[in-house]
Amino acid sequence: MKLYFKRTSKETRYVMSEKVKEIDYAINRGFEEIRNAQDIISNYTNHDHVRIVNSGNSAILATMSSFKGKIMLPDQGGWSGFKNAADFLDLDTVELSTELGVINIDTLNEFIDVYKPEALFITSFAGYIAEQPIKKIYEICEDKNVCLVVDASGGVGDKEKKLSNGDYAHIIVASTGSPKIVNVGSGGFISTNNNTIFKKNKFILKSLKANPIVCTGIVEEIKNAPDFLFKNIKACQSFKKMFKSAVYKDKRGISVALKVDDPKKTGILLRQHLKIDQRNIITVCPRYDRLLIDAVCLEIKNLDFRCMENDTIKEIVRIIKDVTEIN
Repeated sequence: MKLYFKRTSKETRYVMSEKVKEIDYAINRGFEEIRNAQDIISNYTNHDHVRIVNSGNSAILATMSSFKGKIMLPDQGGWSGFKNAADFLDLDTVELSTELGVINIDTLNEFIDVYKPEALFITSFAGYIAEQPIKKIYEICEDKNVCLVVDASGGVGDKEKKLSNGDYAHIIVASTGSPKIVNVGSGGFISTNNNTIFKKNKFILKSLKANPIVCTGIVEEIKNAPDFLFKNIKACQSFKKMFKSAVYKDKRGISVALKVDDPKKTGILLRQHLKIDQRNIITVCPRYDRLLIDAVCLEIKNLDFRCMENDTIKEIVRIIKDVTEIN
């Protein structure tokens, strides 16, 4: 069986290549392309203000640099870029205890009361595996004057309007690199209703400014986000039904975690049998970016559209069960 790594759509690659021929950087510096991308992202996030930057980590760094107080991060299932940015900026952080990455509202209440953070940084999906209760988290943060920053790299275009929704986040950051939901290969963005963050970080945002060619790609590729995210979630739900060891069977996700006794050995076996264009769809845990338990993760989000059909899913499941002891 041949698996295919997620690629930017042909339509997006075409418009990006054509734009290279058209843009006269010396005259307009791509302002129109940047403005168009910011406008379309605003439509998806329901935020008034958007800035495109050169990567998702740049979006995190620029956003975090606007805070001076304590930053709260999940104890697992977050993004390592949160920790790296906080360390770089020499910010005080506190880890919020979670239930395998998913935030418990009562625990959140208690931690905010004790530690009084200025902001909480989370991802739409804990470790890409389980959807966070974003609305409830936002309501707590809003009530307690904590800025909720959601990394929605895995949730842009949610048809249920639960993720990447500005109604439930003070700030949304995201990567549009590979292999994200908006899969342009580069870039990222910051979205908010509070324009103050951009005024505070005018210099750093200018230093991390967007490439107009990437902006052209975002305008085209984001159109695919709702269907791709929906299909990705559906494929993961199918996988979870076929494995007793699957974590968080009742929650939406774009990757699947399977509990195993020997993650390293199992990961090696799976990588040998699930080859994907010389890339990888297996992550070994414990890992902060996923879960801090013995498990292997199937990065379904890394697969191309055509690999998410039922026949392909069944064949992947068959291979996993044939070469491992996972059930």
